[in-house]
Parts: sequence; structure tokens; C-alpha cells
Amino acid sequence: MGILISSFLYGCNPKSEPKEKSSKPNIVIIYLDDLGYGDMGAYGATEIKTPNMDKLANGGLRFTSGYASSATCTPSRYALLTGTYPWRNKNAHILPGTAPLIIDTAQLTLPKLLKEQGYYTGIVGKWHLGLGDGNANWNEHISPGPNEVGFDYSYILAATQDRVPTVYIHNGKVDGLDPNDPILVDYSTNFEGEPTGVDNPELLTMKWHHGHNNSIVNGIPRIGFMKGGESAKWSDVDMADHFLKKAQDYVKSHKEKPFFLYYALQQPHVPRTPNPRFVGASGMGPRGDVIVEADWMIGEFVKTLEEEGLLENTLIIFSSDNGPVLNDGYYDNAVEMLGDHTPAGPLRGGKYSLFEAGTRVPFFTYWKGTIQPGVSDALVSQIDLMTSLGSLAGSSKKGEDSENFLNTFLGKSDQGRDELILEATSRLAIRKGDYVMIPPHKGAAKIESVNIEVGNDSNVQLYNLKSDIGQQQNIAEKEPEILNEMIKDYERIVGRAVAPSTN
Repeated sequence: MGILISSFLYGCNPKSEPKEKSSKPNIVIIYLDDLGYGDMGAYGATEIKTPNMDKLANGGLRFTSGYASSATCTPSRYALLTGTYPWRNKNAHILPGTAPLIIDTAQLTLPKLLKEQGYYTGIVGKWHLGLGDGNANWNEHISPGPNEVGFDYSYILAATQDRVPTVYIHNGKVDGLDPNDPILVDYSTNFEGEPTGVDNPELLTMKWHHGHNNSIVNGIPRIGFMKGGESAKWSDVDMADHFLKKAQDYVKSHKEKPFFLYYALQQPHVPRTPNPRFVGASGMGPRGDVIVEADWMIGEFVKTLEEEGLLENTLIIFSSDNGPVLNDGYYDNAVEMLGDHTPAGPLRGGKYSLFEAGTRVPFFTYWKGTIQPGVSDALVSQIDLMTSLGSLAGSSKKGEDSENFLNTFLGKSDQGRDELILEATSRLAIRKGDYVMIPPHKGAAKIESVNIEVGNDSNVQLYNLKSDIGQQQNIAEKEPEILNEMIKDYERIVGRAVAPSTN
């Protein structure tokens, strides 16, 4: 179990010689996938051990009101990289693996902005923002993609670990592809003779629960159909190690000039496939094990920064694309083995939800020797990283909805956003001060397959998060002045009227 112990202790490496601080520090965004507000020790978890993430959070500035822009992955990633609310782009929803690129190549992006300021820019890990024009030939150079929106280097999986194509893509080309075994991908029709999760359960090593019953890769049924590309298919249990090595190599290769790295881990998104050395590490099944695995990877990555003498000149931003979900398509004992762990912490809802657990996520900044350890209650959003980091790099450019809170992220100010629009699968809400207002939304109040309340109600909802963080008391009728003010703010920003309550 020694491999699971916290893997970096700052200052303990005699070979580490801190490089002289540059006027432009390195910037690293570590982005997890479906990690909940309560999934880390630094945010109150007691049943799961995350020593490396906690070391960063407690050694940096931990935000208690840090938000992703959406309660699902693609929209949050779009907002992070463009500084634009995802609801402004009708294509910013959960994408299939064959979707076209949803970022306009002429659009200002975070990597473009940093590149203009002399940064080498890279992404390692999950992309999920579309590739090509929607008719990608996976056997040739795939464009446009990350490289066309500002990344000098990209090593990615196209969509998600549970979607085809199950291959890595390096600067627009499938890594390890045999030209004599071309890849075919389709999201509507299977290829003749190819087994599926529905028809061939005997081939499965992981059983599907809902929506994950198409092509089988490594014994795991996926979303979508794929044929060919055998030599290029990834090993699920080695994915975390694979991405870690790419991230480490990126740092070592580009340490002589300022670099930006967007390190987008796949954990704890489904399918949860911990490497065998992490199986059983959490005591709560694969979901807990892949969180422990991700924690170890982050520790090893930070150790690399230390060994290369870069830790004191690197700003690290850590967050998650949305809140937690337990059963998200596979039977993996995430519910049965949860025990006393609460992935959402004190919050209501989860992934897909307009309640707080959908978008309020772990969010902290770390910069050894520059950011003083502390906790901030400032309202901050990932959408503001673009303008804020641009300012750090020397740029005055801004994203459409991105504001400059650099001093807040560095712990020099406690001033956060006045207001923030939150999104969950095209439904919107507004956070302002201590309050959140959820307009009336049609649809079921709960997604039964994932057992998550999504915030839909025929009546407008108003909650005071300071006194009711679990959102148990709808005070819309008791606080008409606050409600009306928030409705006006919502309508001003979103540009459409709030529907009247029906009861």
C-alpha cells in the first residue's frame, strides 16, 4: 500500500533547485471529471483519503463557493476555455464522440490568449468539445481540434471514456493506428458482425445499467459503435498512468519557457477502471478507488514540478467539471459500497442538477511561496479563469462573460462575483450574494436512472445558501423583494423572461 501514501513533500528533494522566478509563471489547470464537493478530505470527506489533493488545497487558497459553469461536462469545458457562458452556444451540450468542434476557430480562447503572451500551450486528457466538421475520418489528420483553437500540443481522448472512439489522439492523429486496420465510428448503426453489450453479455467484464450497451472494448460496453483500430485502442486500466506520463513529459520538455498545461483527468467518470494496484484502495468500490488513483497521479505530477525546480514558479488551479454521480450507466457498486461517504458534501443534487451539488465543486489555487494558505468564501467561477489568467500573463483581453478576478484567485482580495448564471442541461438559475433563484422548469424533478434531483419545479425557487446550504427551505414567498430583484437580474443577463409559477 506504500504507493497510495502521499507522494510529495515539498522541499524534501535534494536534487530540486528552484528556478529563478520568471515574470510569467507557468500555469497548470488540473481538471477532474465528476468529482463532487464532498469527495476530498480538504472539503470535509472523512471516509476517503486524498492526501495529495488535500496538500495542495490546504497549502493554497481553497474556495468554498467555487463553481463550474454547468452541471455537465461539455458546457463547463467550453466555458473554461472560451470565457463564454455555454448557454450562449446551442451546441454546447453533452456531445457524442463524432460531434464537430463547437469552438469557433476564430474565437478567442484561453490557450490562444496565453500563446500571444509567449506561453507554450498544451492539453493532456479529456477533450469532449468536438473534433473536425462532424464527418471526421479517424484514419487521417483530424481537424479542426485543440491545435486549431490555441493548443501547441494536444494528447487527448476525443469525448469520454465511455464513448467511442476508444483511442488517443496526438496532435490530430490517432496514436498507434495501423493503416491496414482503419477505424469506423457510428452513433446510430452497428457494423455487421460486431458484438454489443445488448447482444453479447457473455463478453462483458463490466455490466451496463443504462445507456451503455453498444460496442464492447476491453470487456466494457460503450456508447456508440466502433470497428477496427485494434492496435490503437487504449487500455482502460492504464489510462491514468498514460496521461500522467504525457503530462510529466510535457513539463520536462517545455520548462525553459513559460508553459500552460490543461491536465484533464478522466476520473471519477464512468467507466471506473482503476489500475489493479489501486483496486480496493478506498474500501468503497471502483468510484472511490479511481479517486484515490487520481490523487496519486496528481501527487506524482506535482513531484515532477518540484524535481524540475518549477514548483515556486507555477500557478496550479484545481477544479472539477461538475458535481458527483454514483450510478451513471454501469453496475460498479458505487451506491452499494458508498458507506458513510457523501460525494456532494452538505449540498443538494449532483451532476445534471440545478441544485448546488451540480455546479459547486472543489476549487482551489496553489502557488508555493506566492499564495498564502487560506480559505475564501468569494463567489468565483471557472468562466473567469480566462480573463484572470490572461491578466497574469500580461494580456488585457477578456472573454465575453469572463471577468478579471486575478487578485481573488491569488488571495490578495476577497472580492468575488456579484452574480453568476448556472446551467444544467439547458436549464438555468442565478446565484447572487447568499441567494440562488431557480426559475420554474418543466420536466421530472428527478432523474430516476441516476437517482438525482435536478431542480425542476413548477414554482420559482429561492434559497438562502448562507443559512440553508442544503436548500431545504424555498423562501420565494417569504422574500418577494429579493426574489423580484433576482428575477430582474436573471432576465437582464439571459435575455428572456422567467416563466410564471403555475401553482
